[in-house]
Formats: sequence, structure tokens, C-alpha cells
Amino acid sequence: MKRWLAFTPLIVLAALAVLFAGYALKRDPRVSPHAMVGKPMPALSLPALSSEQRIPLRAAAQGPMLVNFFASWCAPCEVEHPQLMALKAQGVRIVGIAYKDAPPNTYAFLNRLGDPFTARLVDRDGGAGLEFGVTGVPETYLIGSNGMILAKHTGPLTPDAAEELLSKAR
Repeated sequence: MKRWLAFTPLIVLAALAVLFAGYALKRDPRVSPHAMVGKPMPALSLPALSSEQRIPLRAAAQGPMLVNFFASWCAPCEVEHPQLMALKAQGVRIVGIAYKDAPPNTYAFLNRLGDPFTARLVDRDGGAGLEFGVTGVPETYLIGSNGMILAKHTGPLTPDAAEELLSKAR
């Protein structure tokens, strides 16, 4: 009888492994959660990059517009940056939120690559990212003129992805 008790932890671990393997096989890793799509943008106040003054995100976000979570330490953010600059040149309003980044690093990143943002906000602790449901940077949200989140794009924006994202504002 005592021998079976010794194998109990192994049996429990094997059952958990089967459970997690079954979940992983049914889940498509390319599909990120879009829980906030169709819901109002979170009512947050974040510090501006240029000062400690807190700015209500809704005041900075006059839709339709994009909210882009980025970071200077994020290689895919650097890859998407030319597309953000192209969107700015087309007149698209983009609010940039520096996610878990030090302001001096964010300044250096924007000085080196250009600044596509109409407003630059800071999310040092990642709290705003949690409110939006950010799973990693870069992530871009399309906000309608009524403050609703119309769509979400995970990963670097490409010209096709940007066009598809903006088409949802029409």
C-alpha cells in the first residue's frame, strides 16, 4: 500500500502533462486574445514622456486613431517603426505608450528612428498594458471616435496589416 503512495505524485504530474498537452494542441498560438475588442478603451491617466503630468488617455485619444504599445528594448518595435512613420505621413493619429521602458531610452529610440506619435505616454509598471490586455510589444489598437476598441493587432505592423486594421474604422 505504501508503494502506491510513493507513485501518487508521479501519477498527478502525468495527468497534468496530458491536460496541458491537450490544451496546447487545441490552441492556435498565432491567435492572441482580443478580449478588449468591442469594449470601451480603459479610462486611464498616464504620465507624458516629456513630464510627470498625468494625461487622461481619452483626452489624448481623439478617435479614430491608433494606440501603439512599444518599447526601446523591443526589436520588433524597431521593425514596425517605418510603418508607423508612413501612417503619420498619411495623417493617421497615433498615441504611443512606452511599455515598461525607461524614459531616457524611449527618447533615444524616438530621436534615432523618428517620432510618429501625436502623444507619447509612459507605462513604466505595465498597468496600462494589463488594462488593455497587452500580451507583448508591439501591439496596436484601433480606437473609434466613440472611444470603443474596434480592433487589435499583435506584432509589428506591416503595410497590409495597417491597411486591414484601419479598414475596420470605416
